[in-house]
Amino acid sequence: MKRVGFQFKIRNDRLDEYKKIHKKVWPEMLEALHQSGWFNYTLFLRPDGLIFGYFETENGLADAQAKMAGLEINTRWQEFMAPFTDADVRPDESFVELEEYFHLD
Repeated sequence: MKRVGFQFKIRNDRLDEYKKIHKKVWPEMLEALHQSGWFNYTLFLRPDGLIFGYFETENGLADAQAKMAGLEINTRWQEFMAPFTDADVRPDESFVELEEYFHLD
């Protein structure tokens, strides 16, 4: 499994609502992530809205995103989440992958 770290930004004025939504992610979205190979998916939030995401997958971020990109449930989720970012692209297309340079088992 490849470990993937990425970041993106959420608008400061939407942070509380963003966190509340993630307490009840749509079951169909959770199933799509699992079926697309997203495991141990975790999101961390800084007070300024910077999100650090982490998950494990077989072939990396681009492949995992590609598997989700064509799914109708993911399109609906990205449209639903779009107002929480200032990005000019879908939220899942604004991820900046981070280099893994150290790991301790």
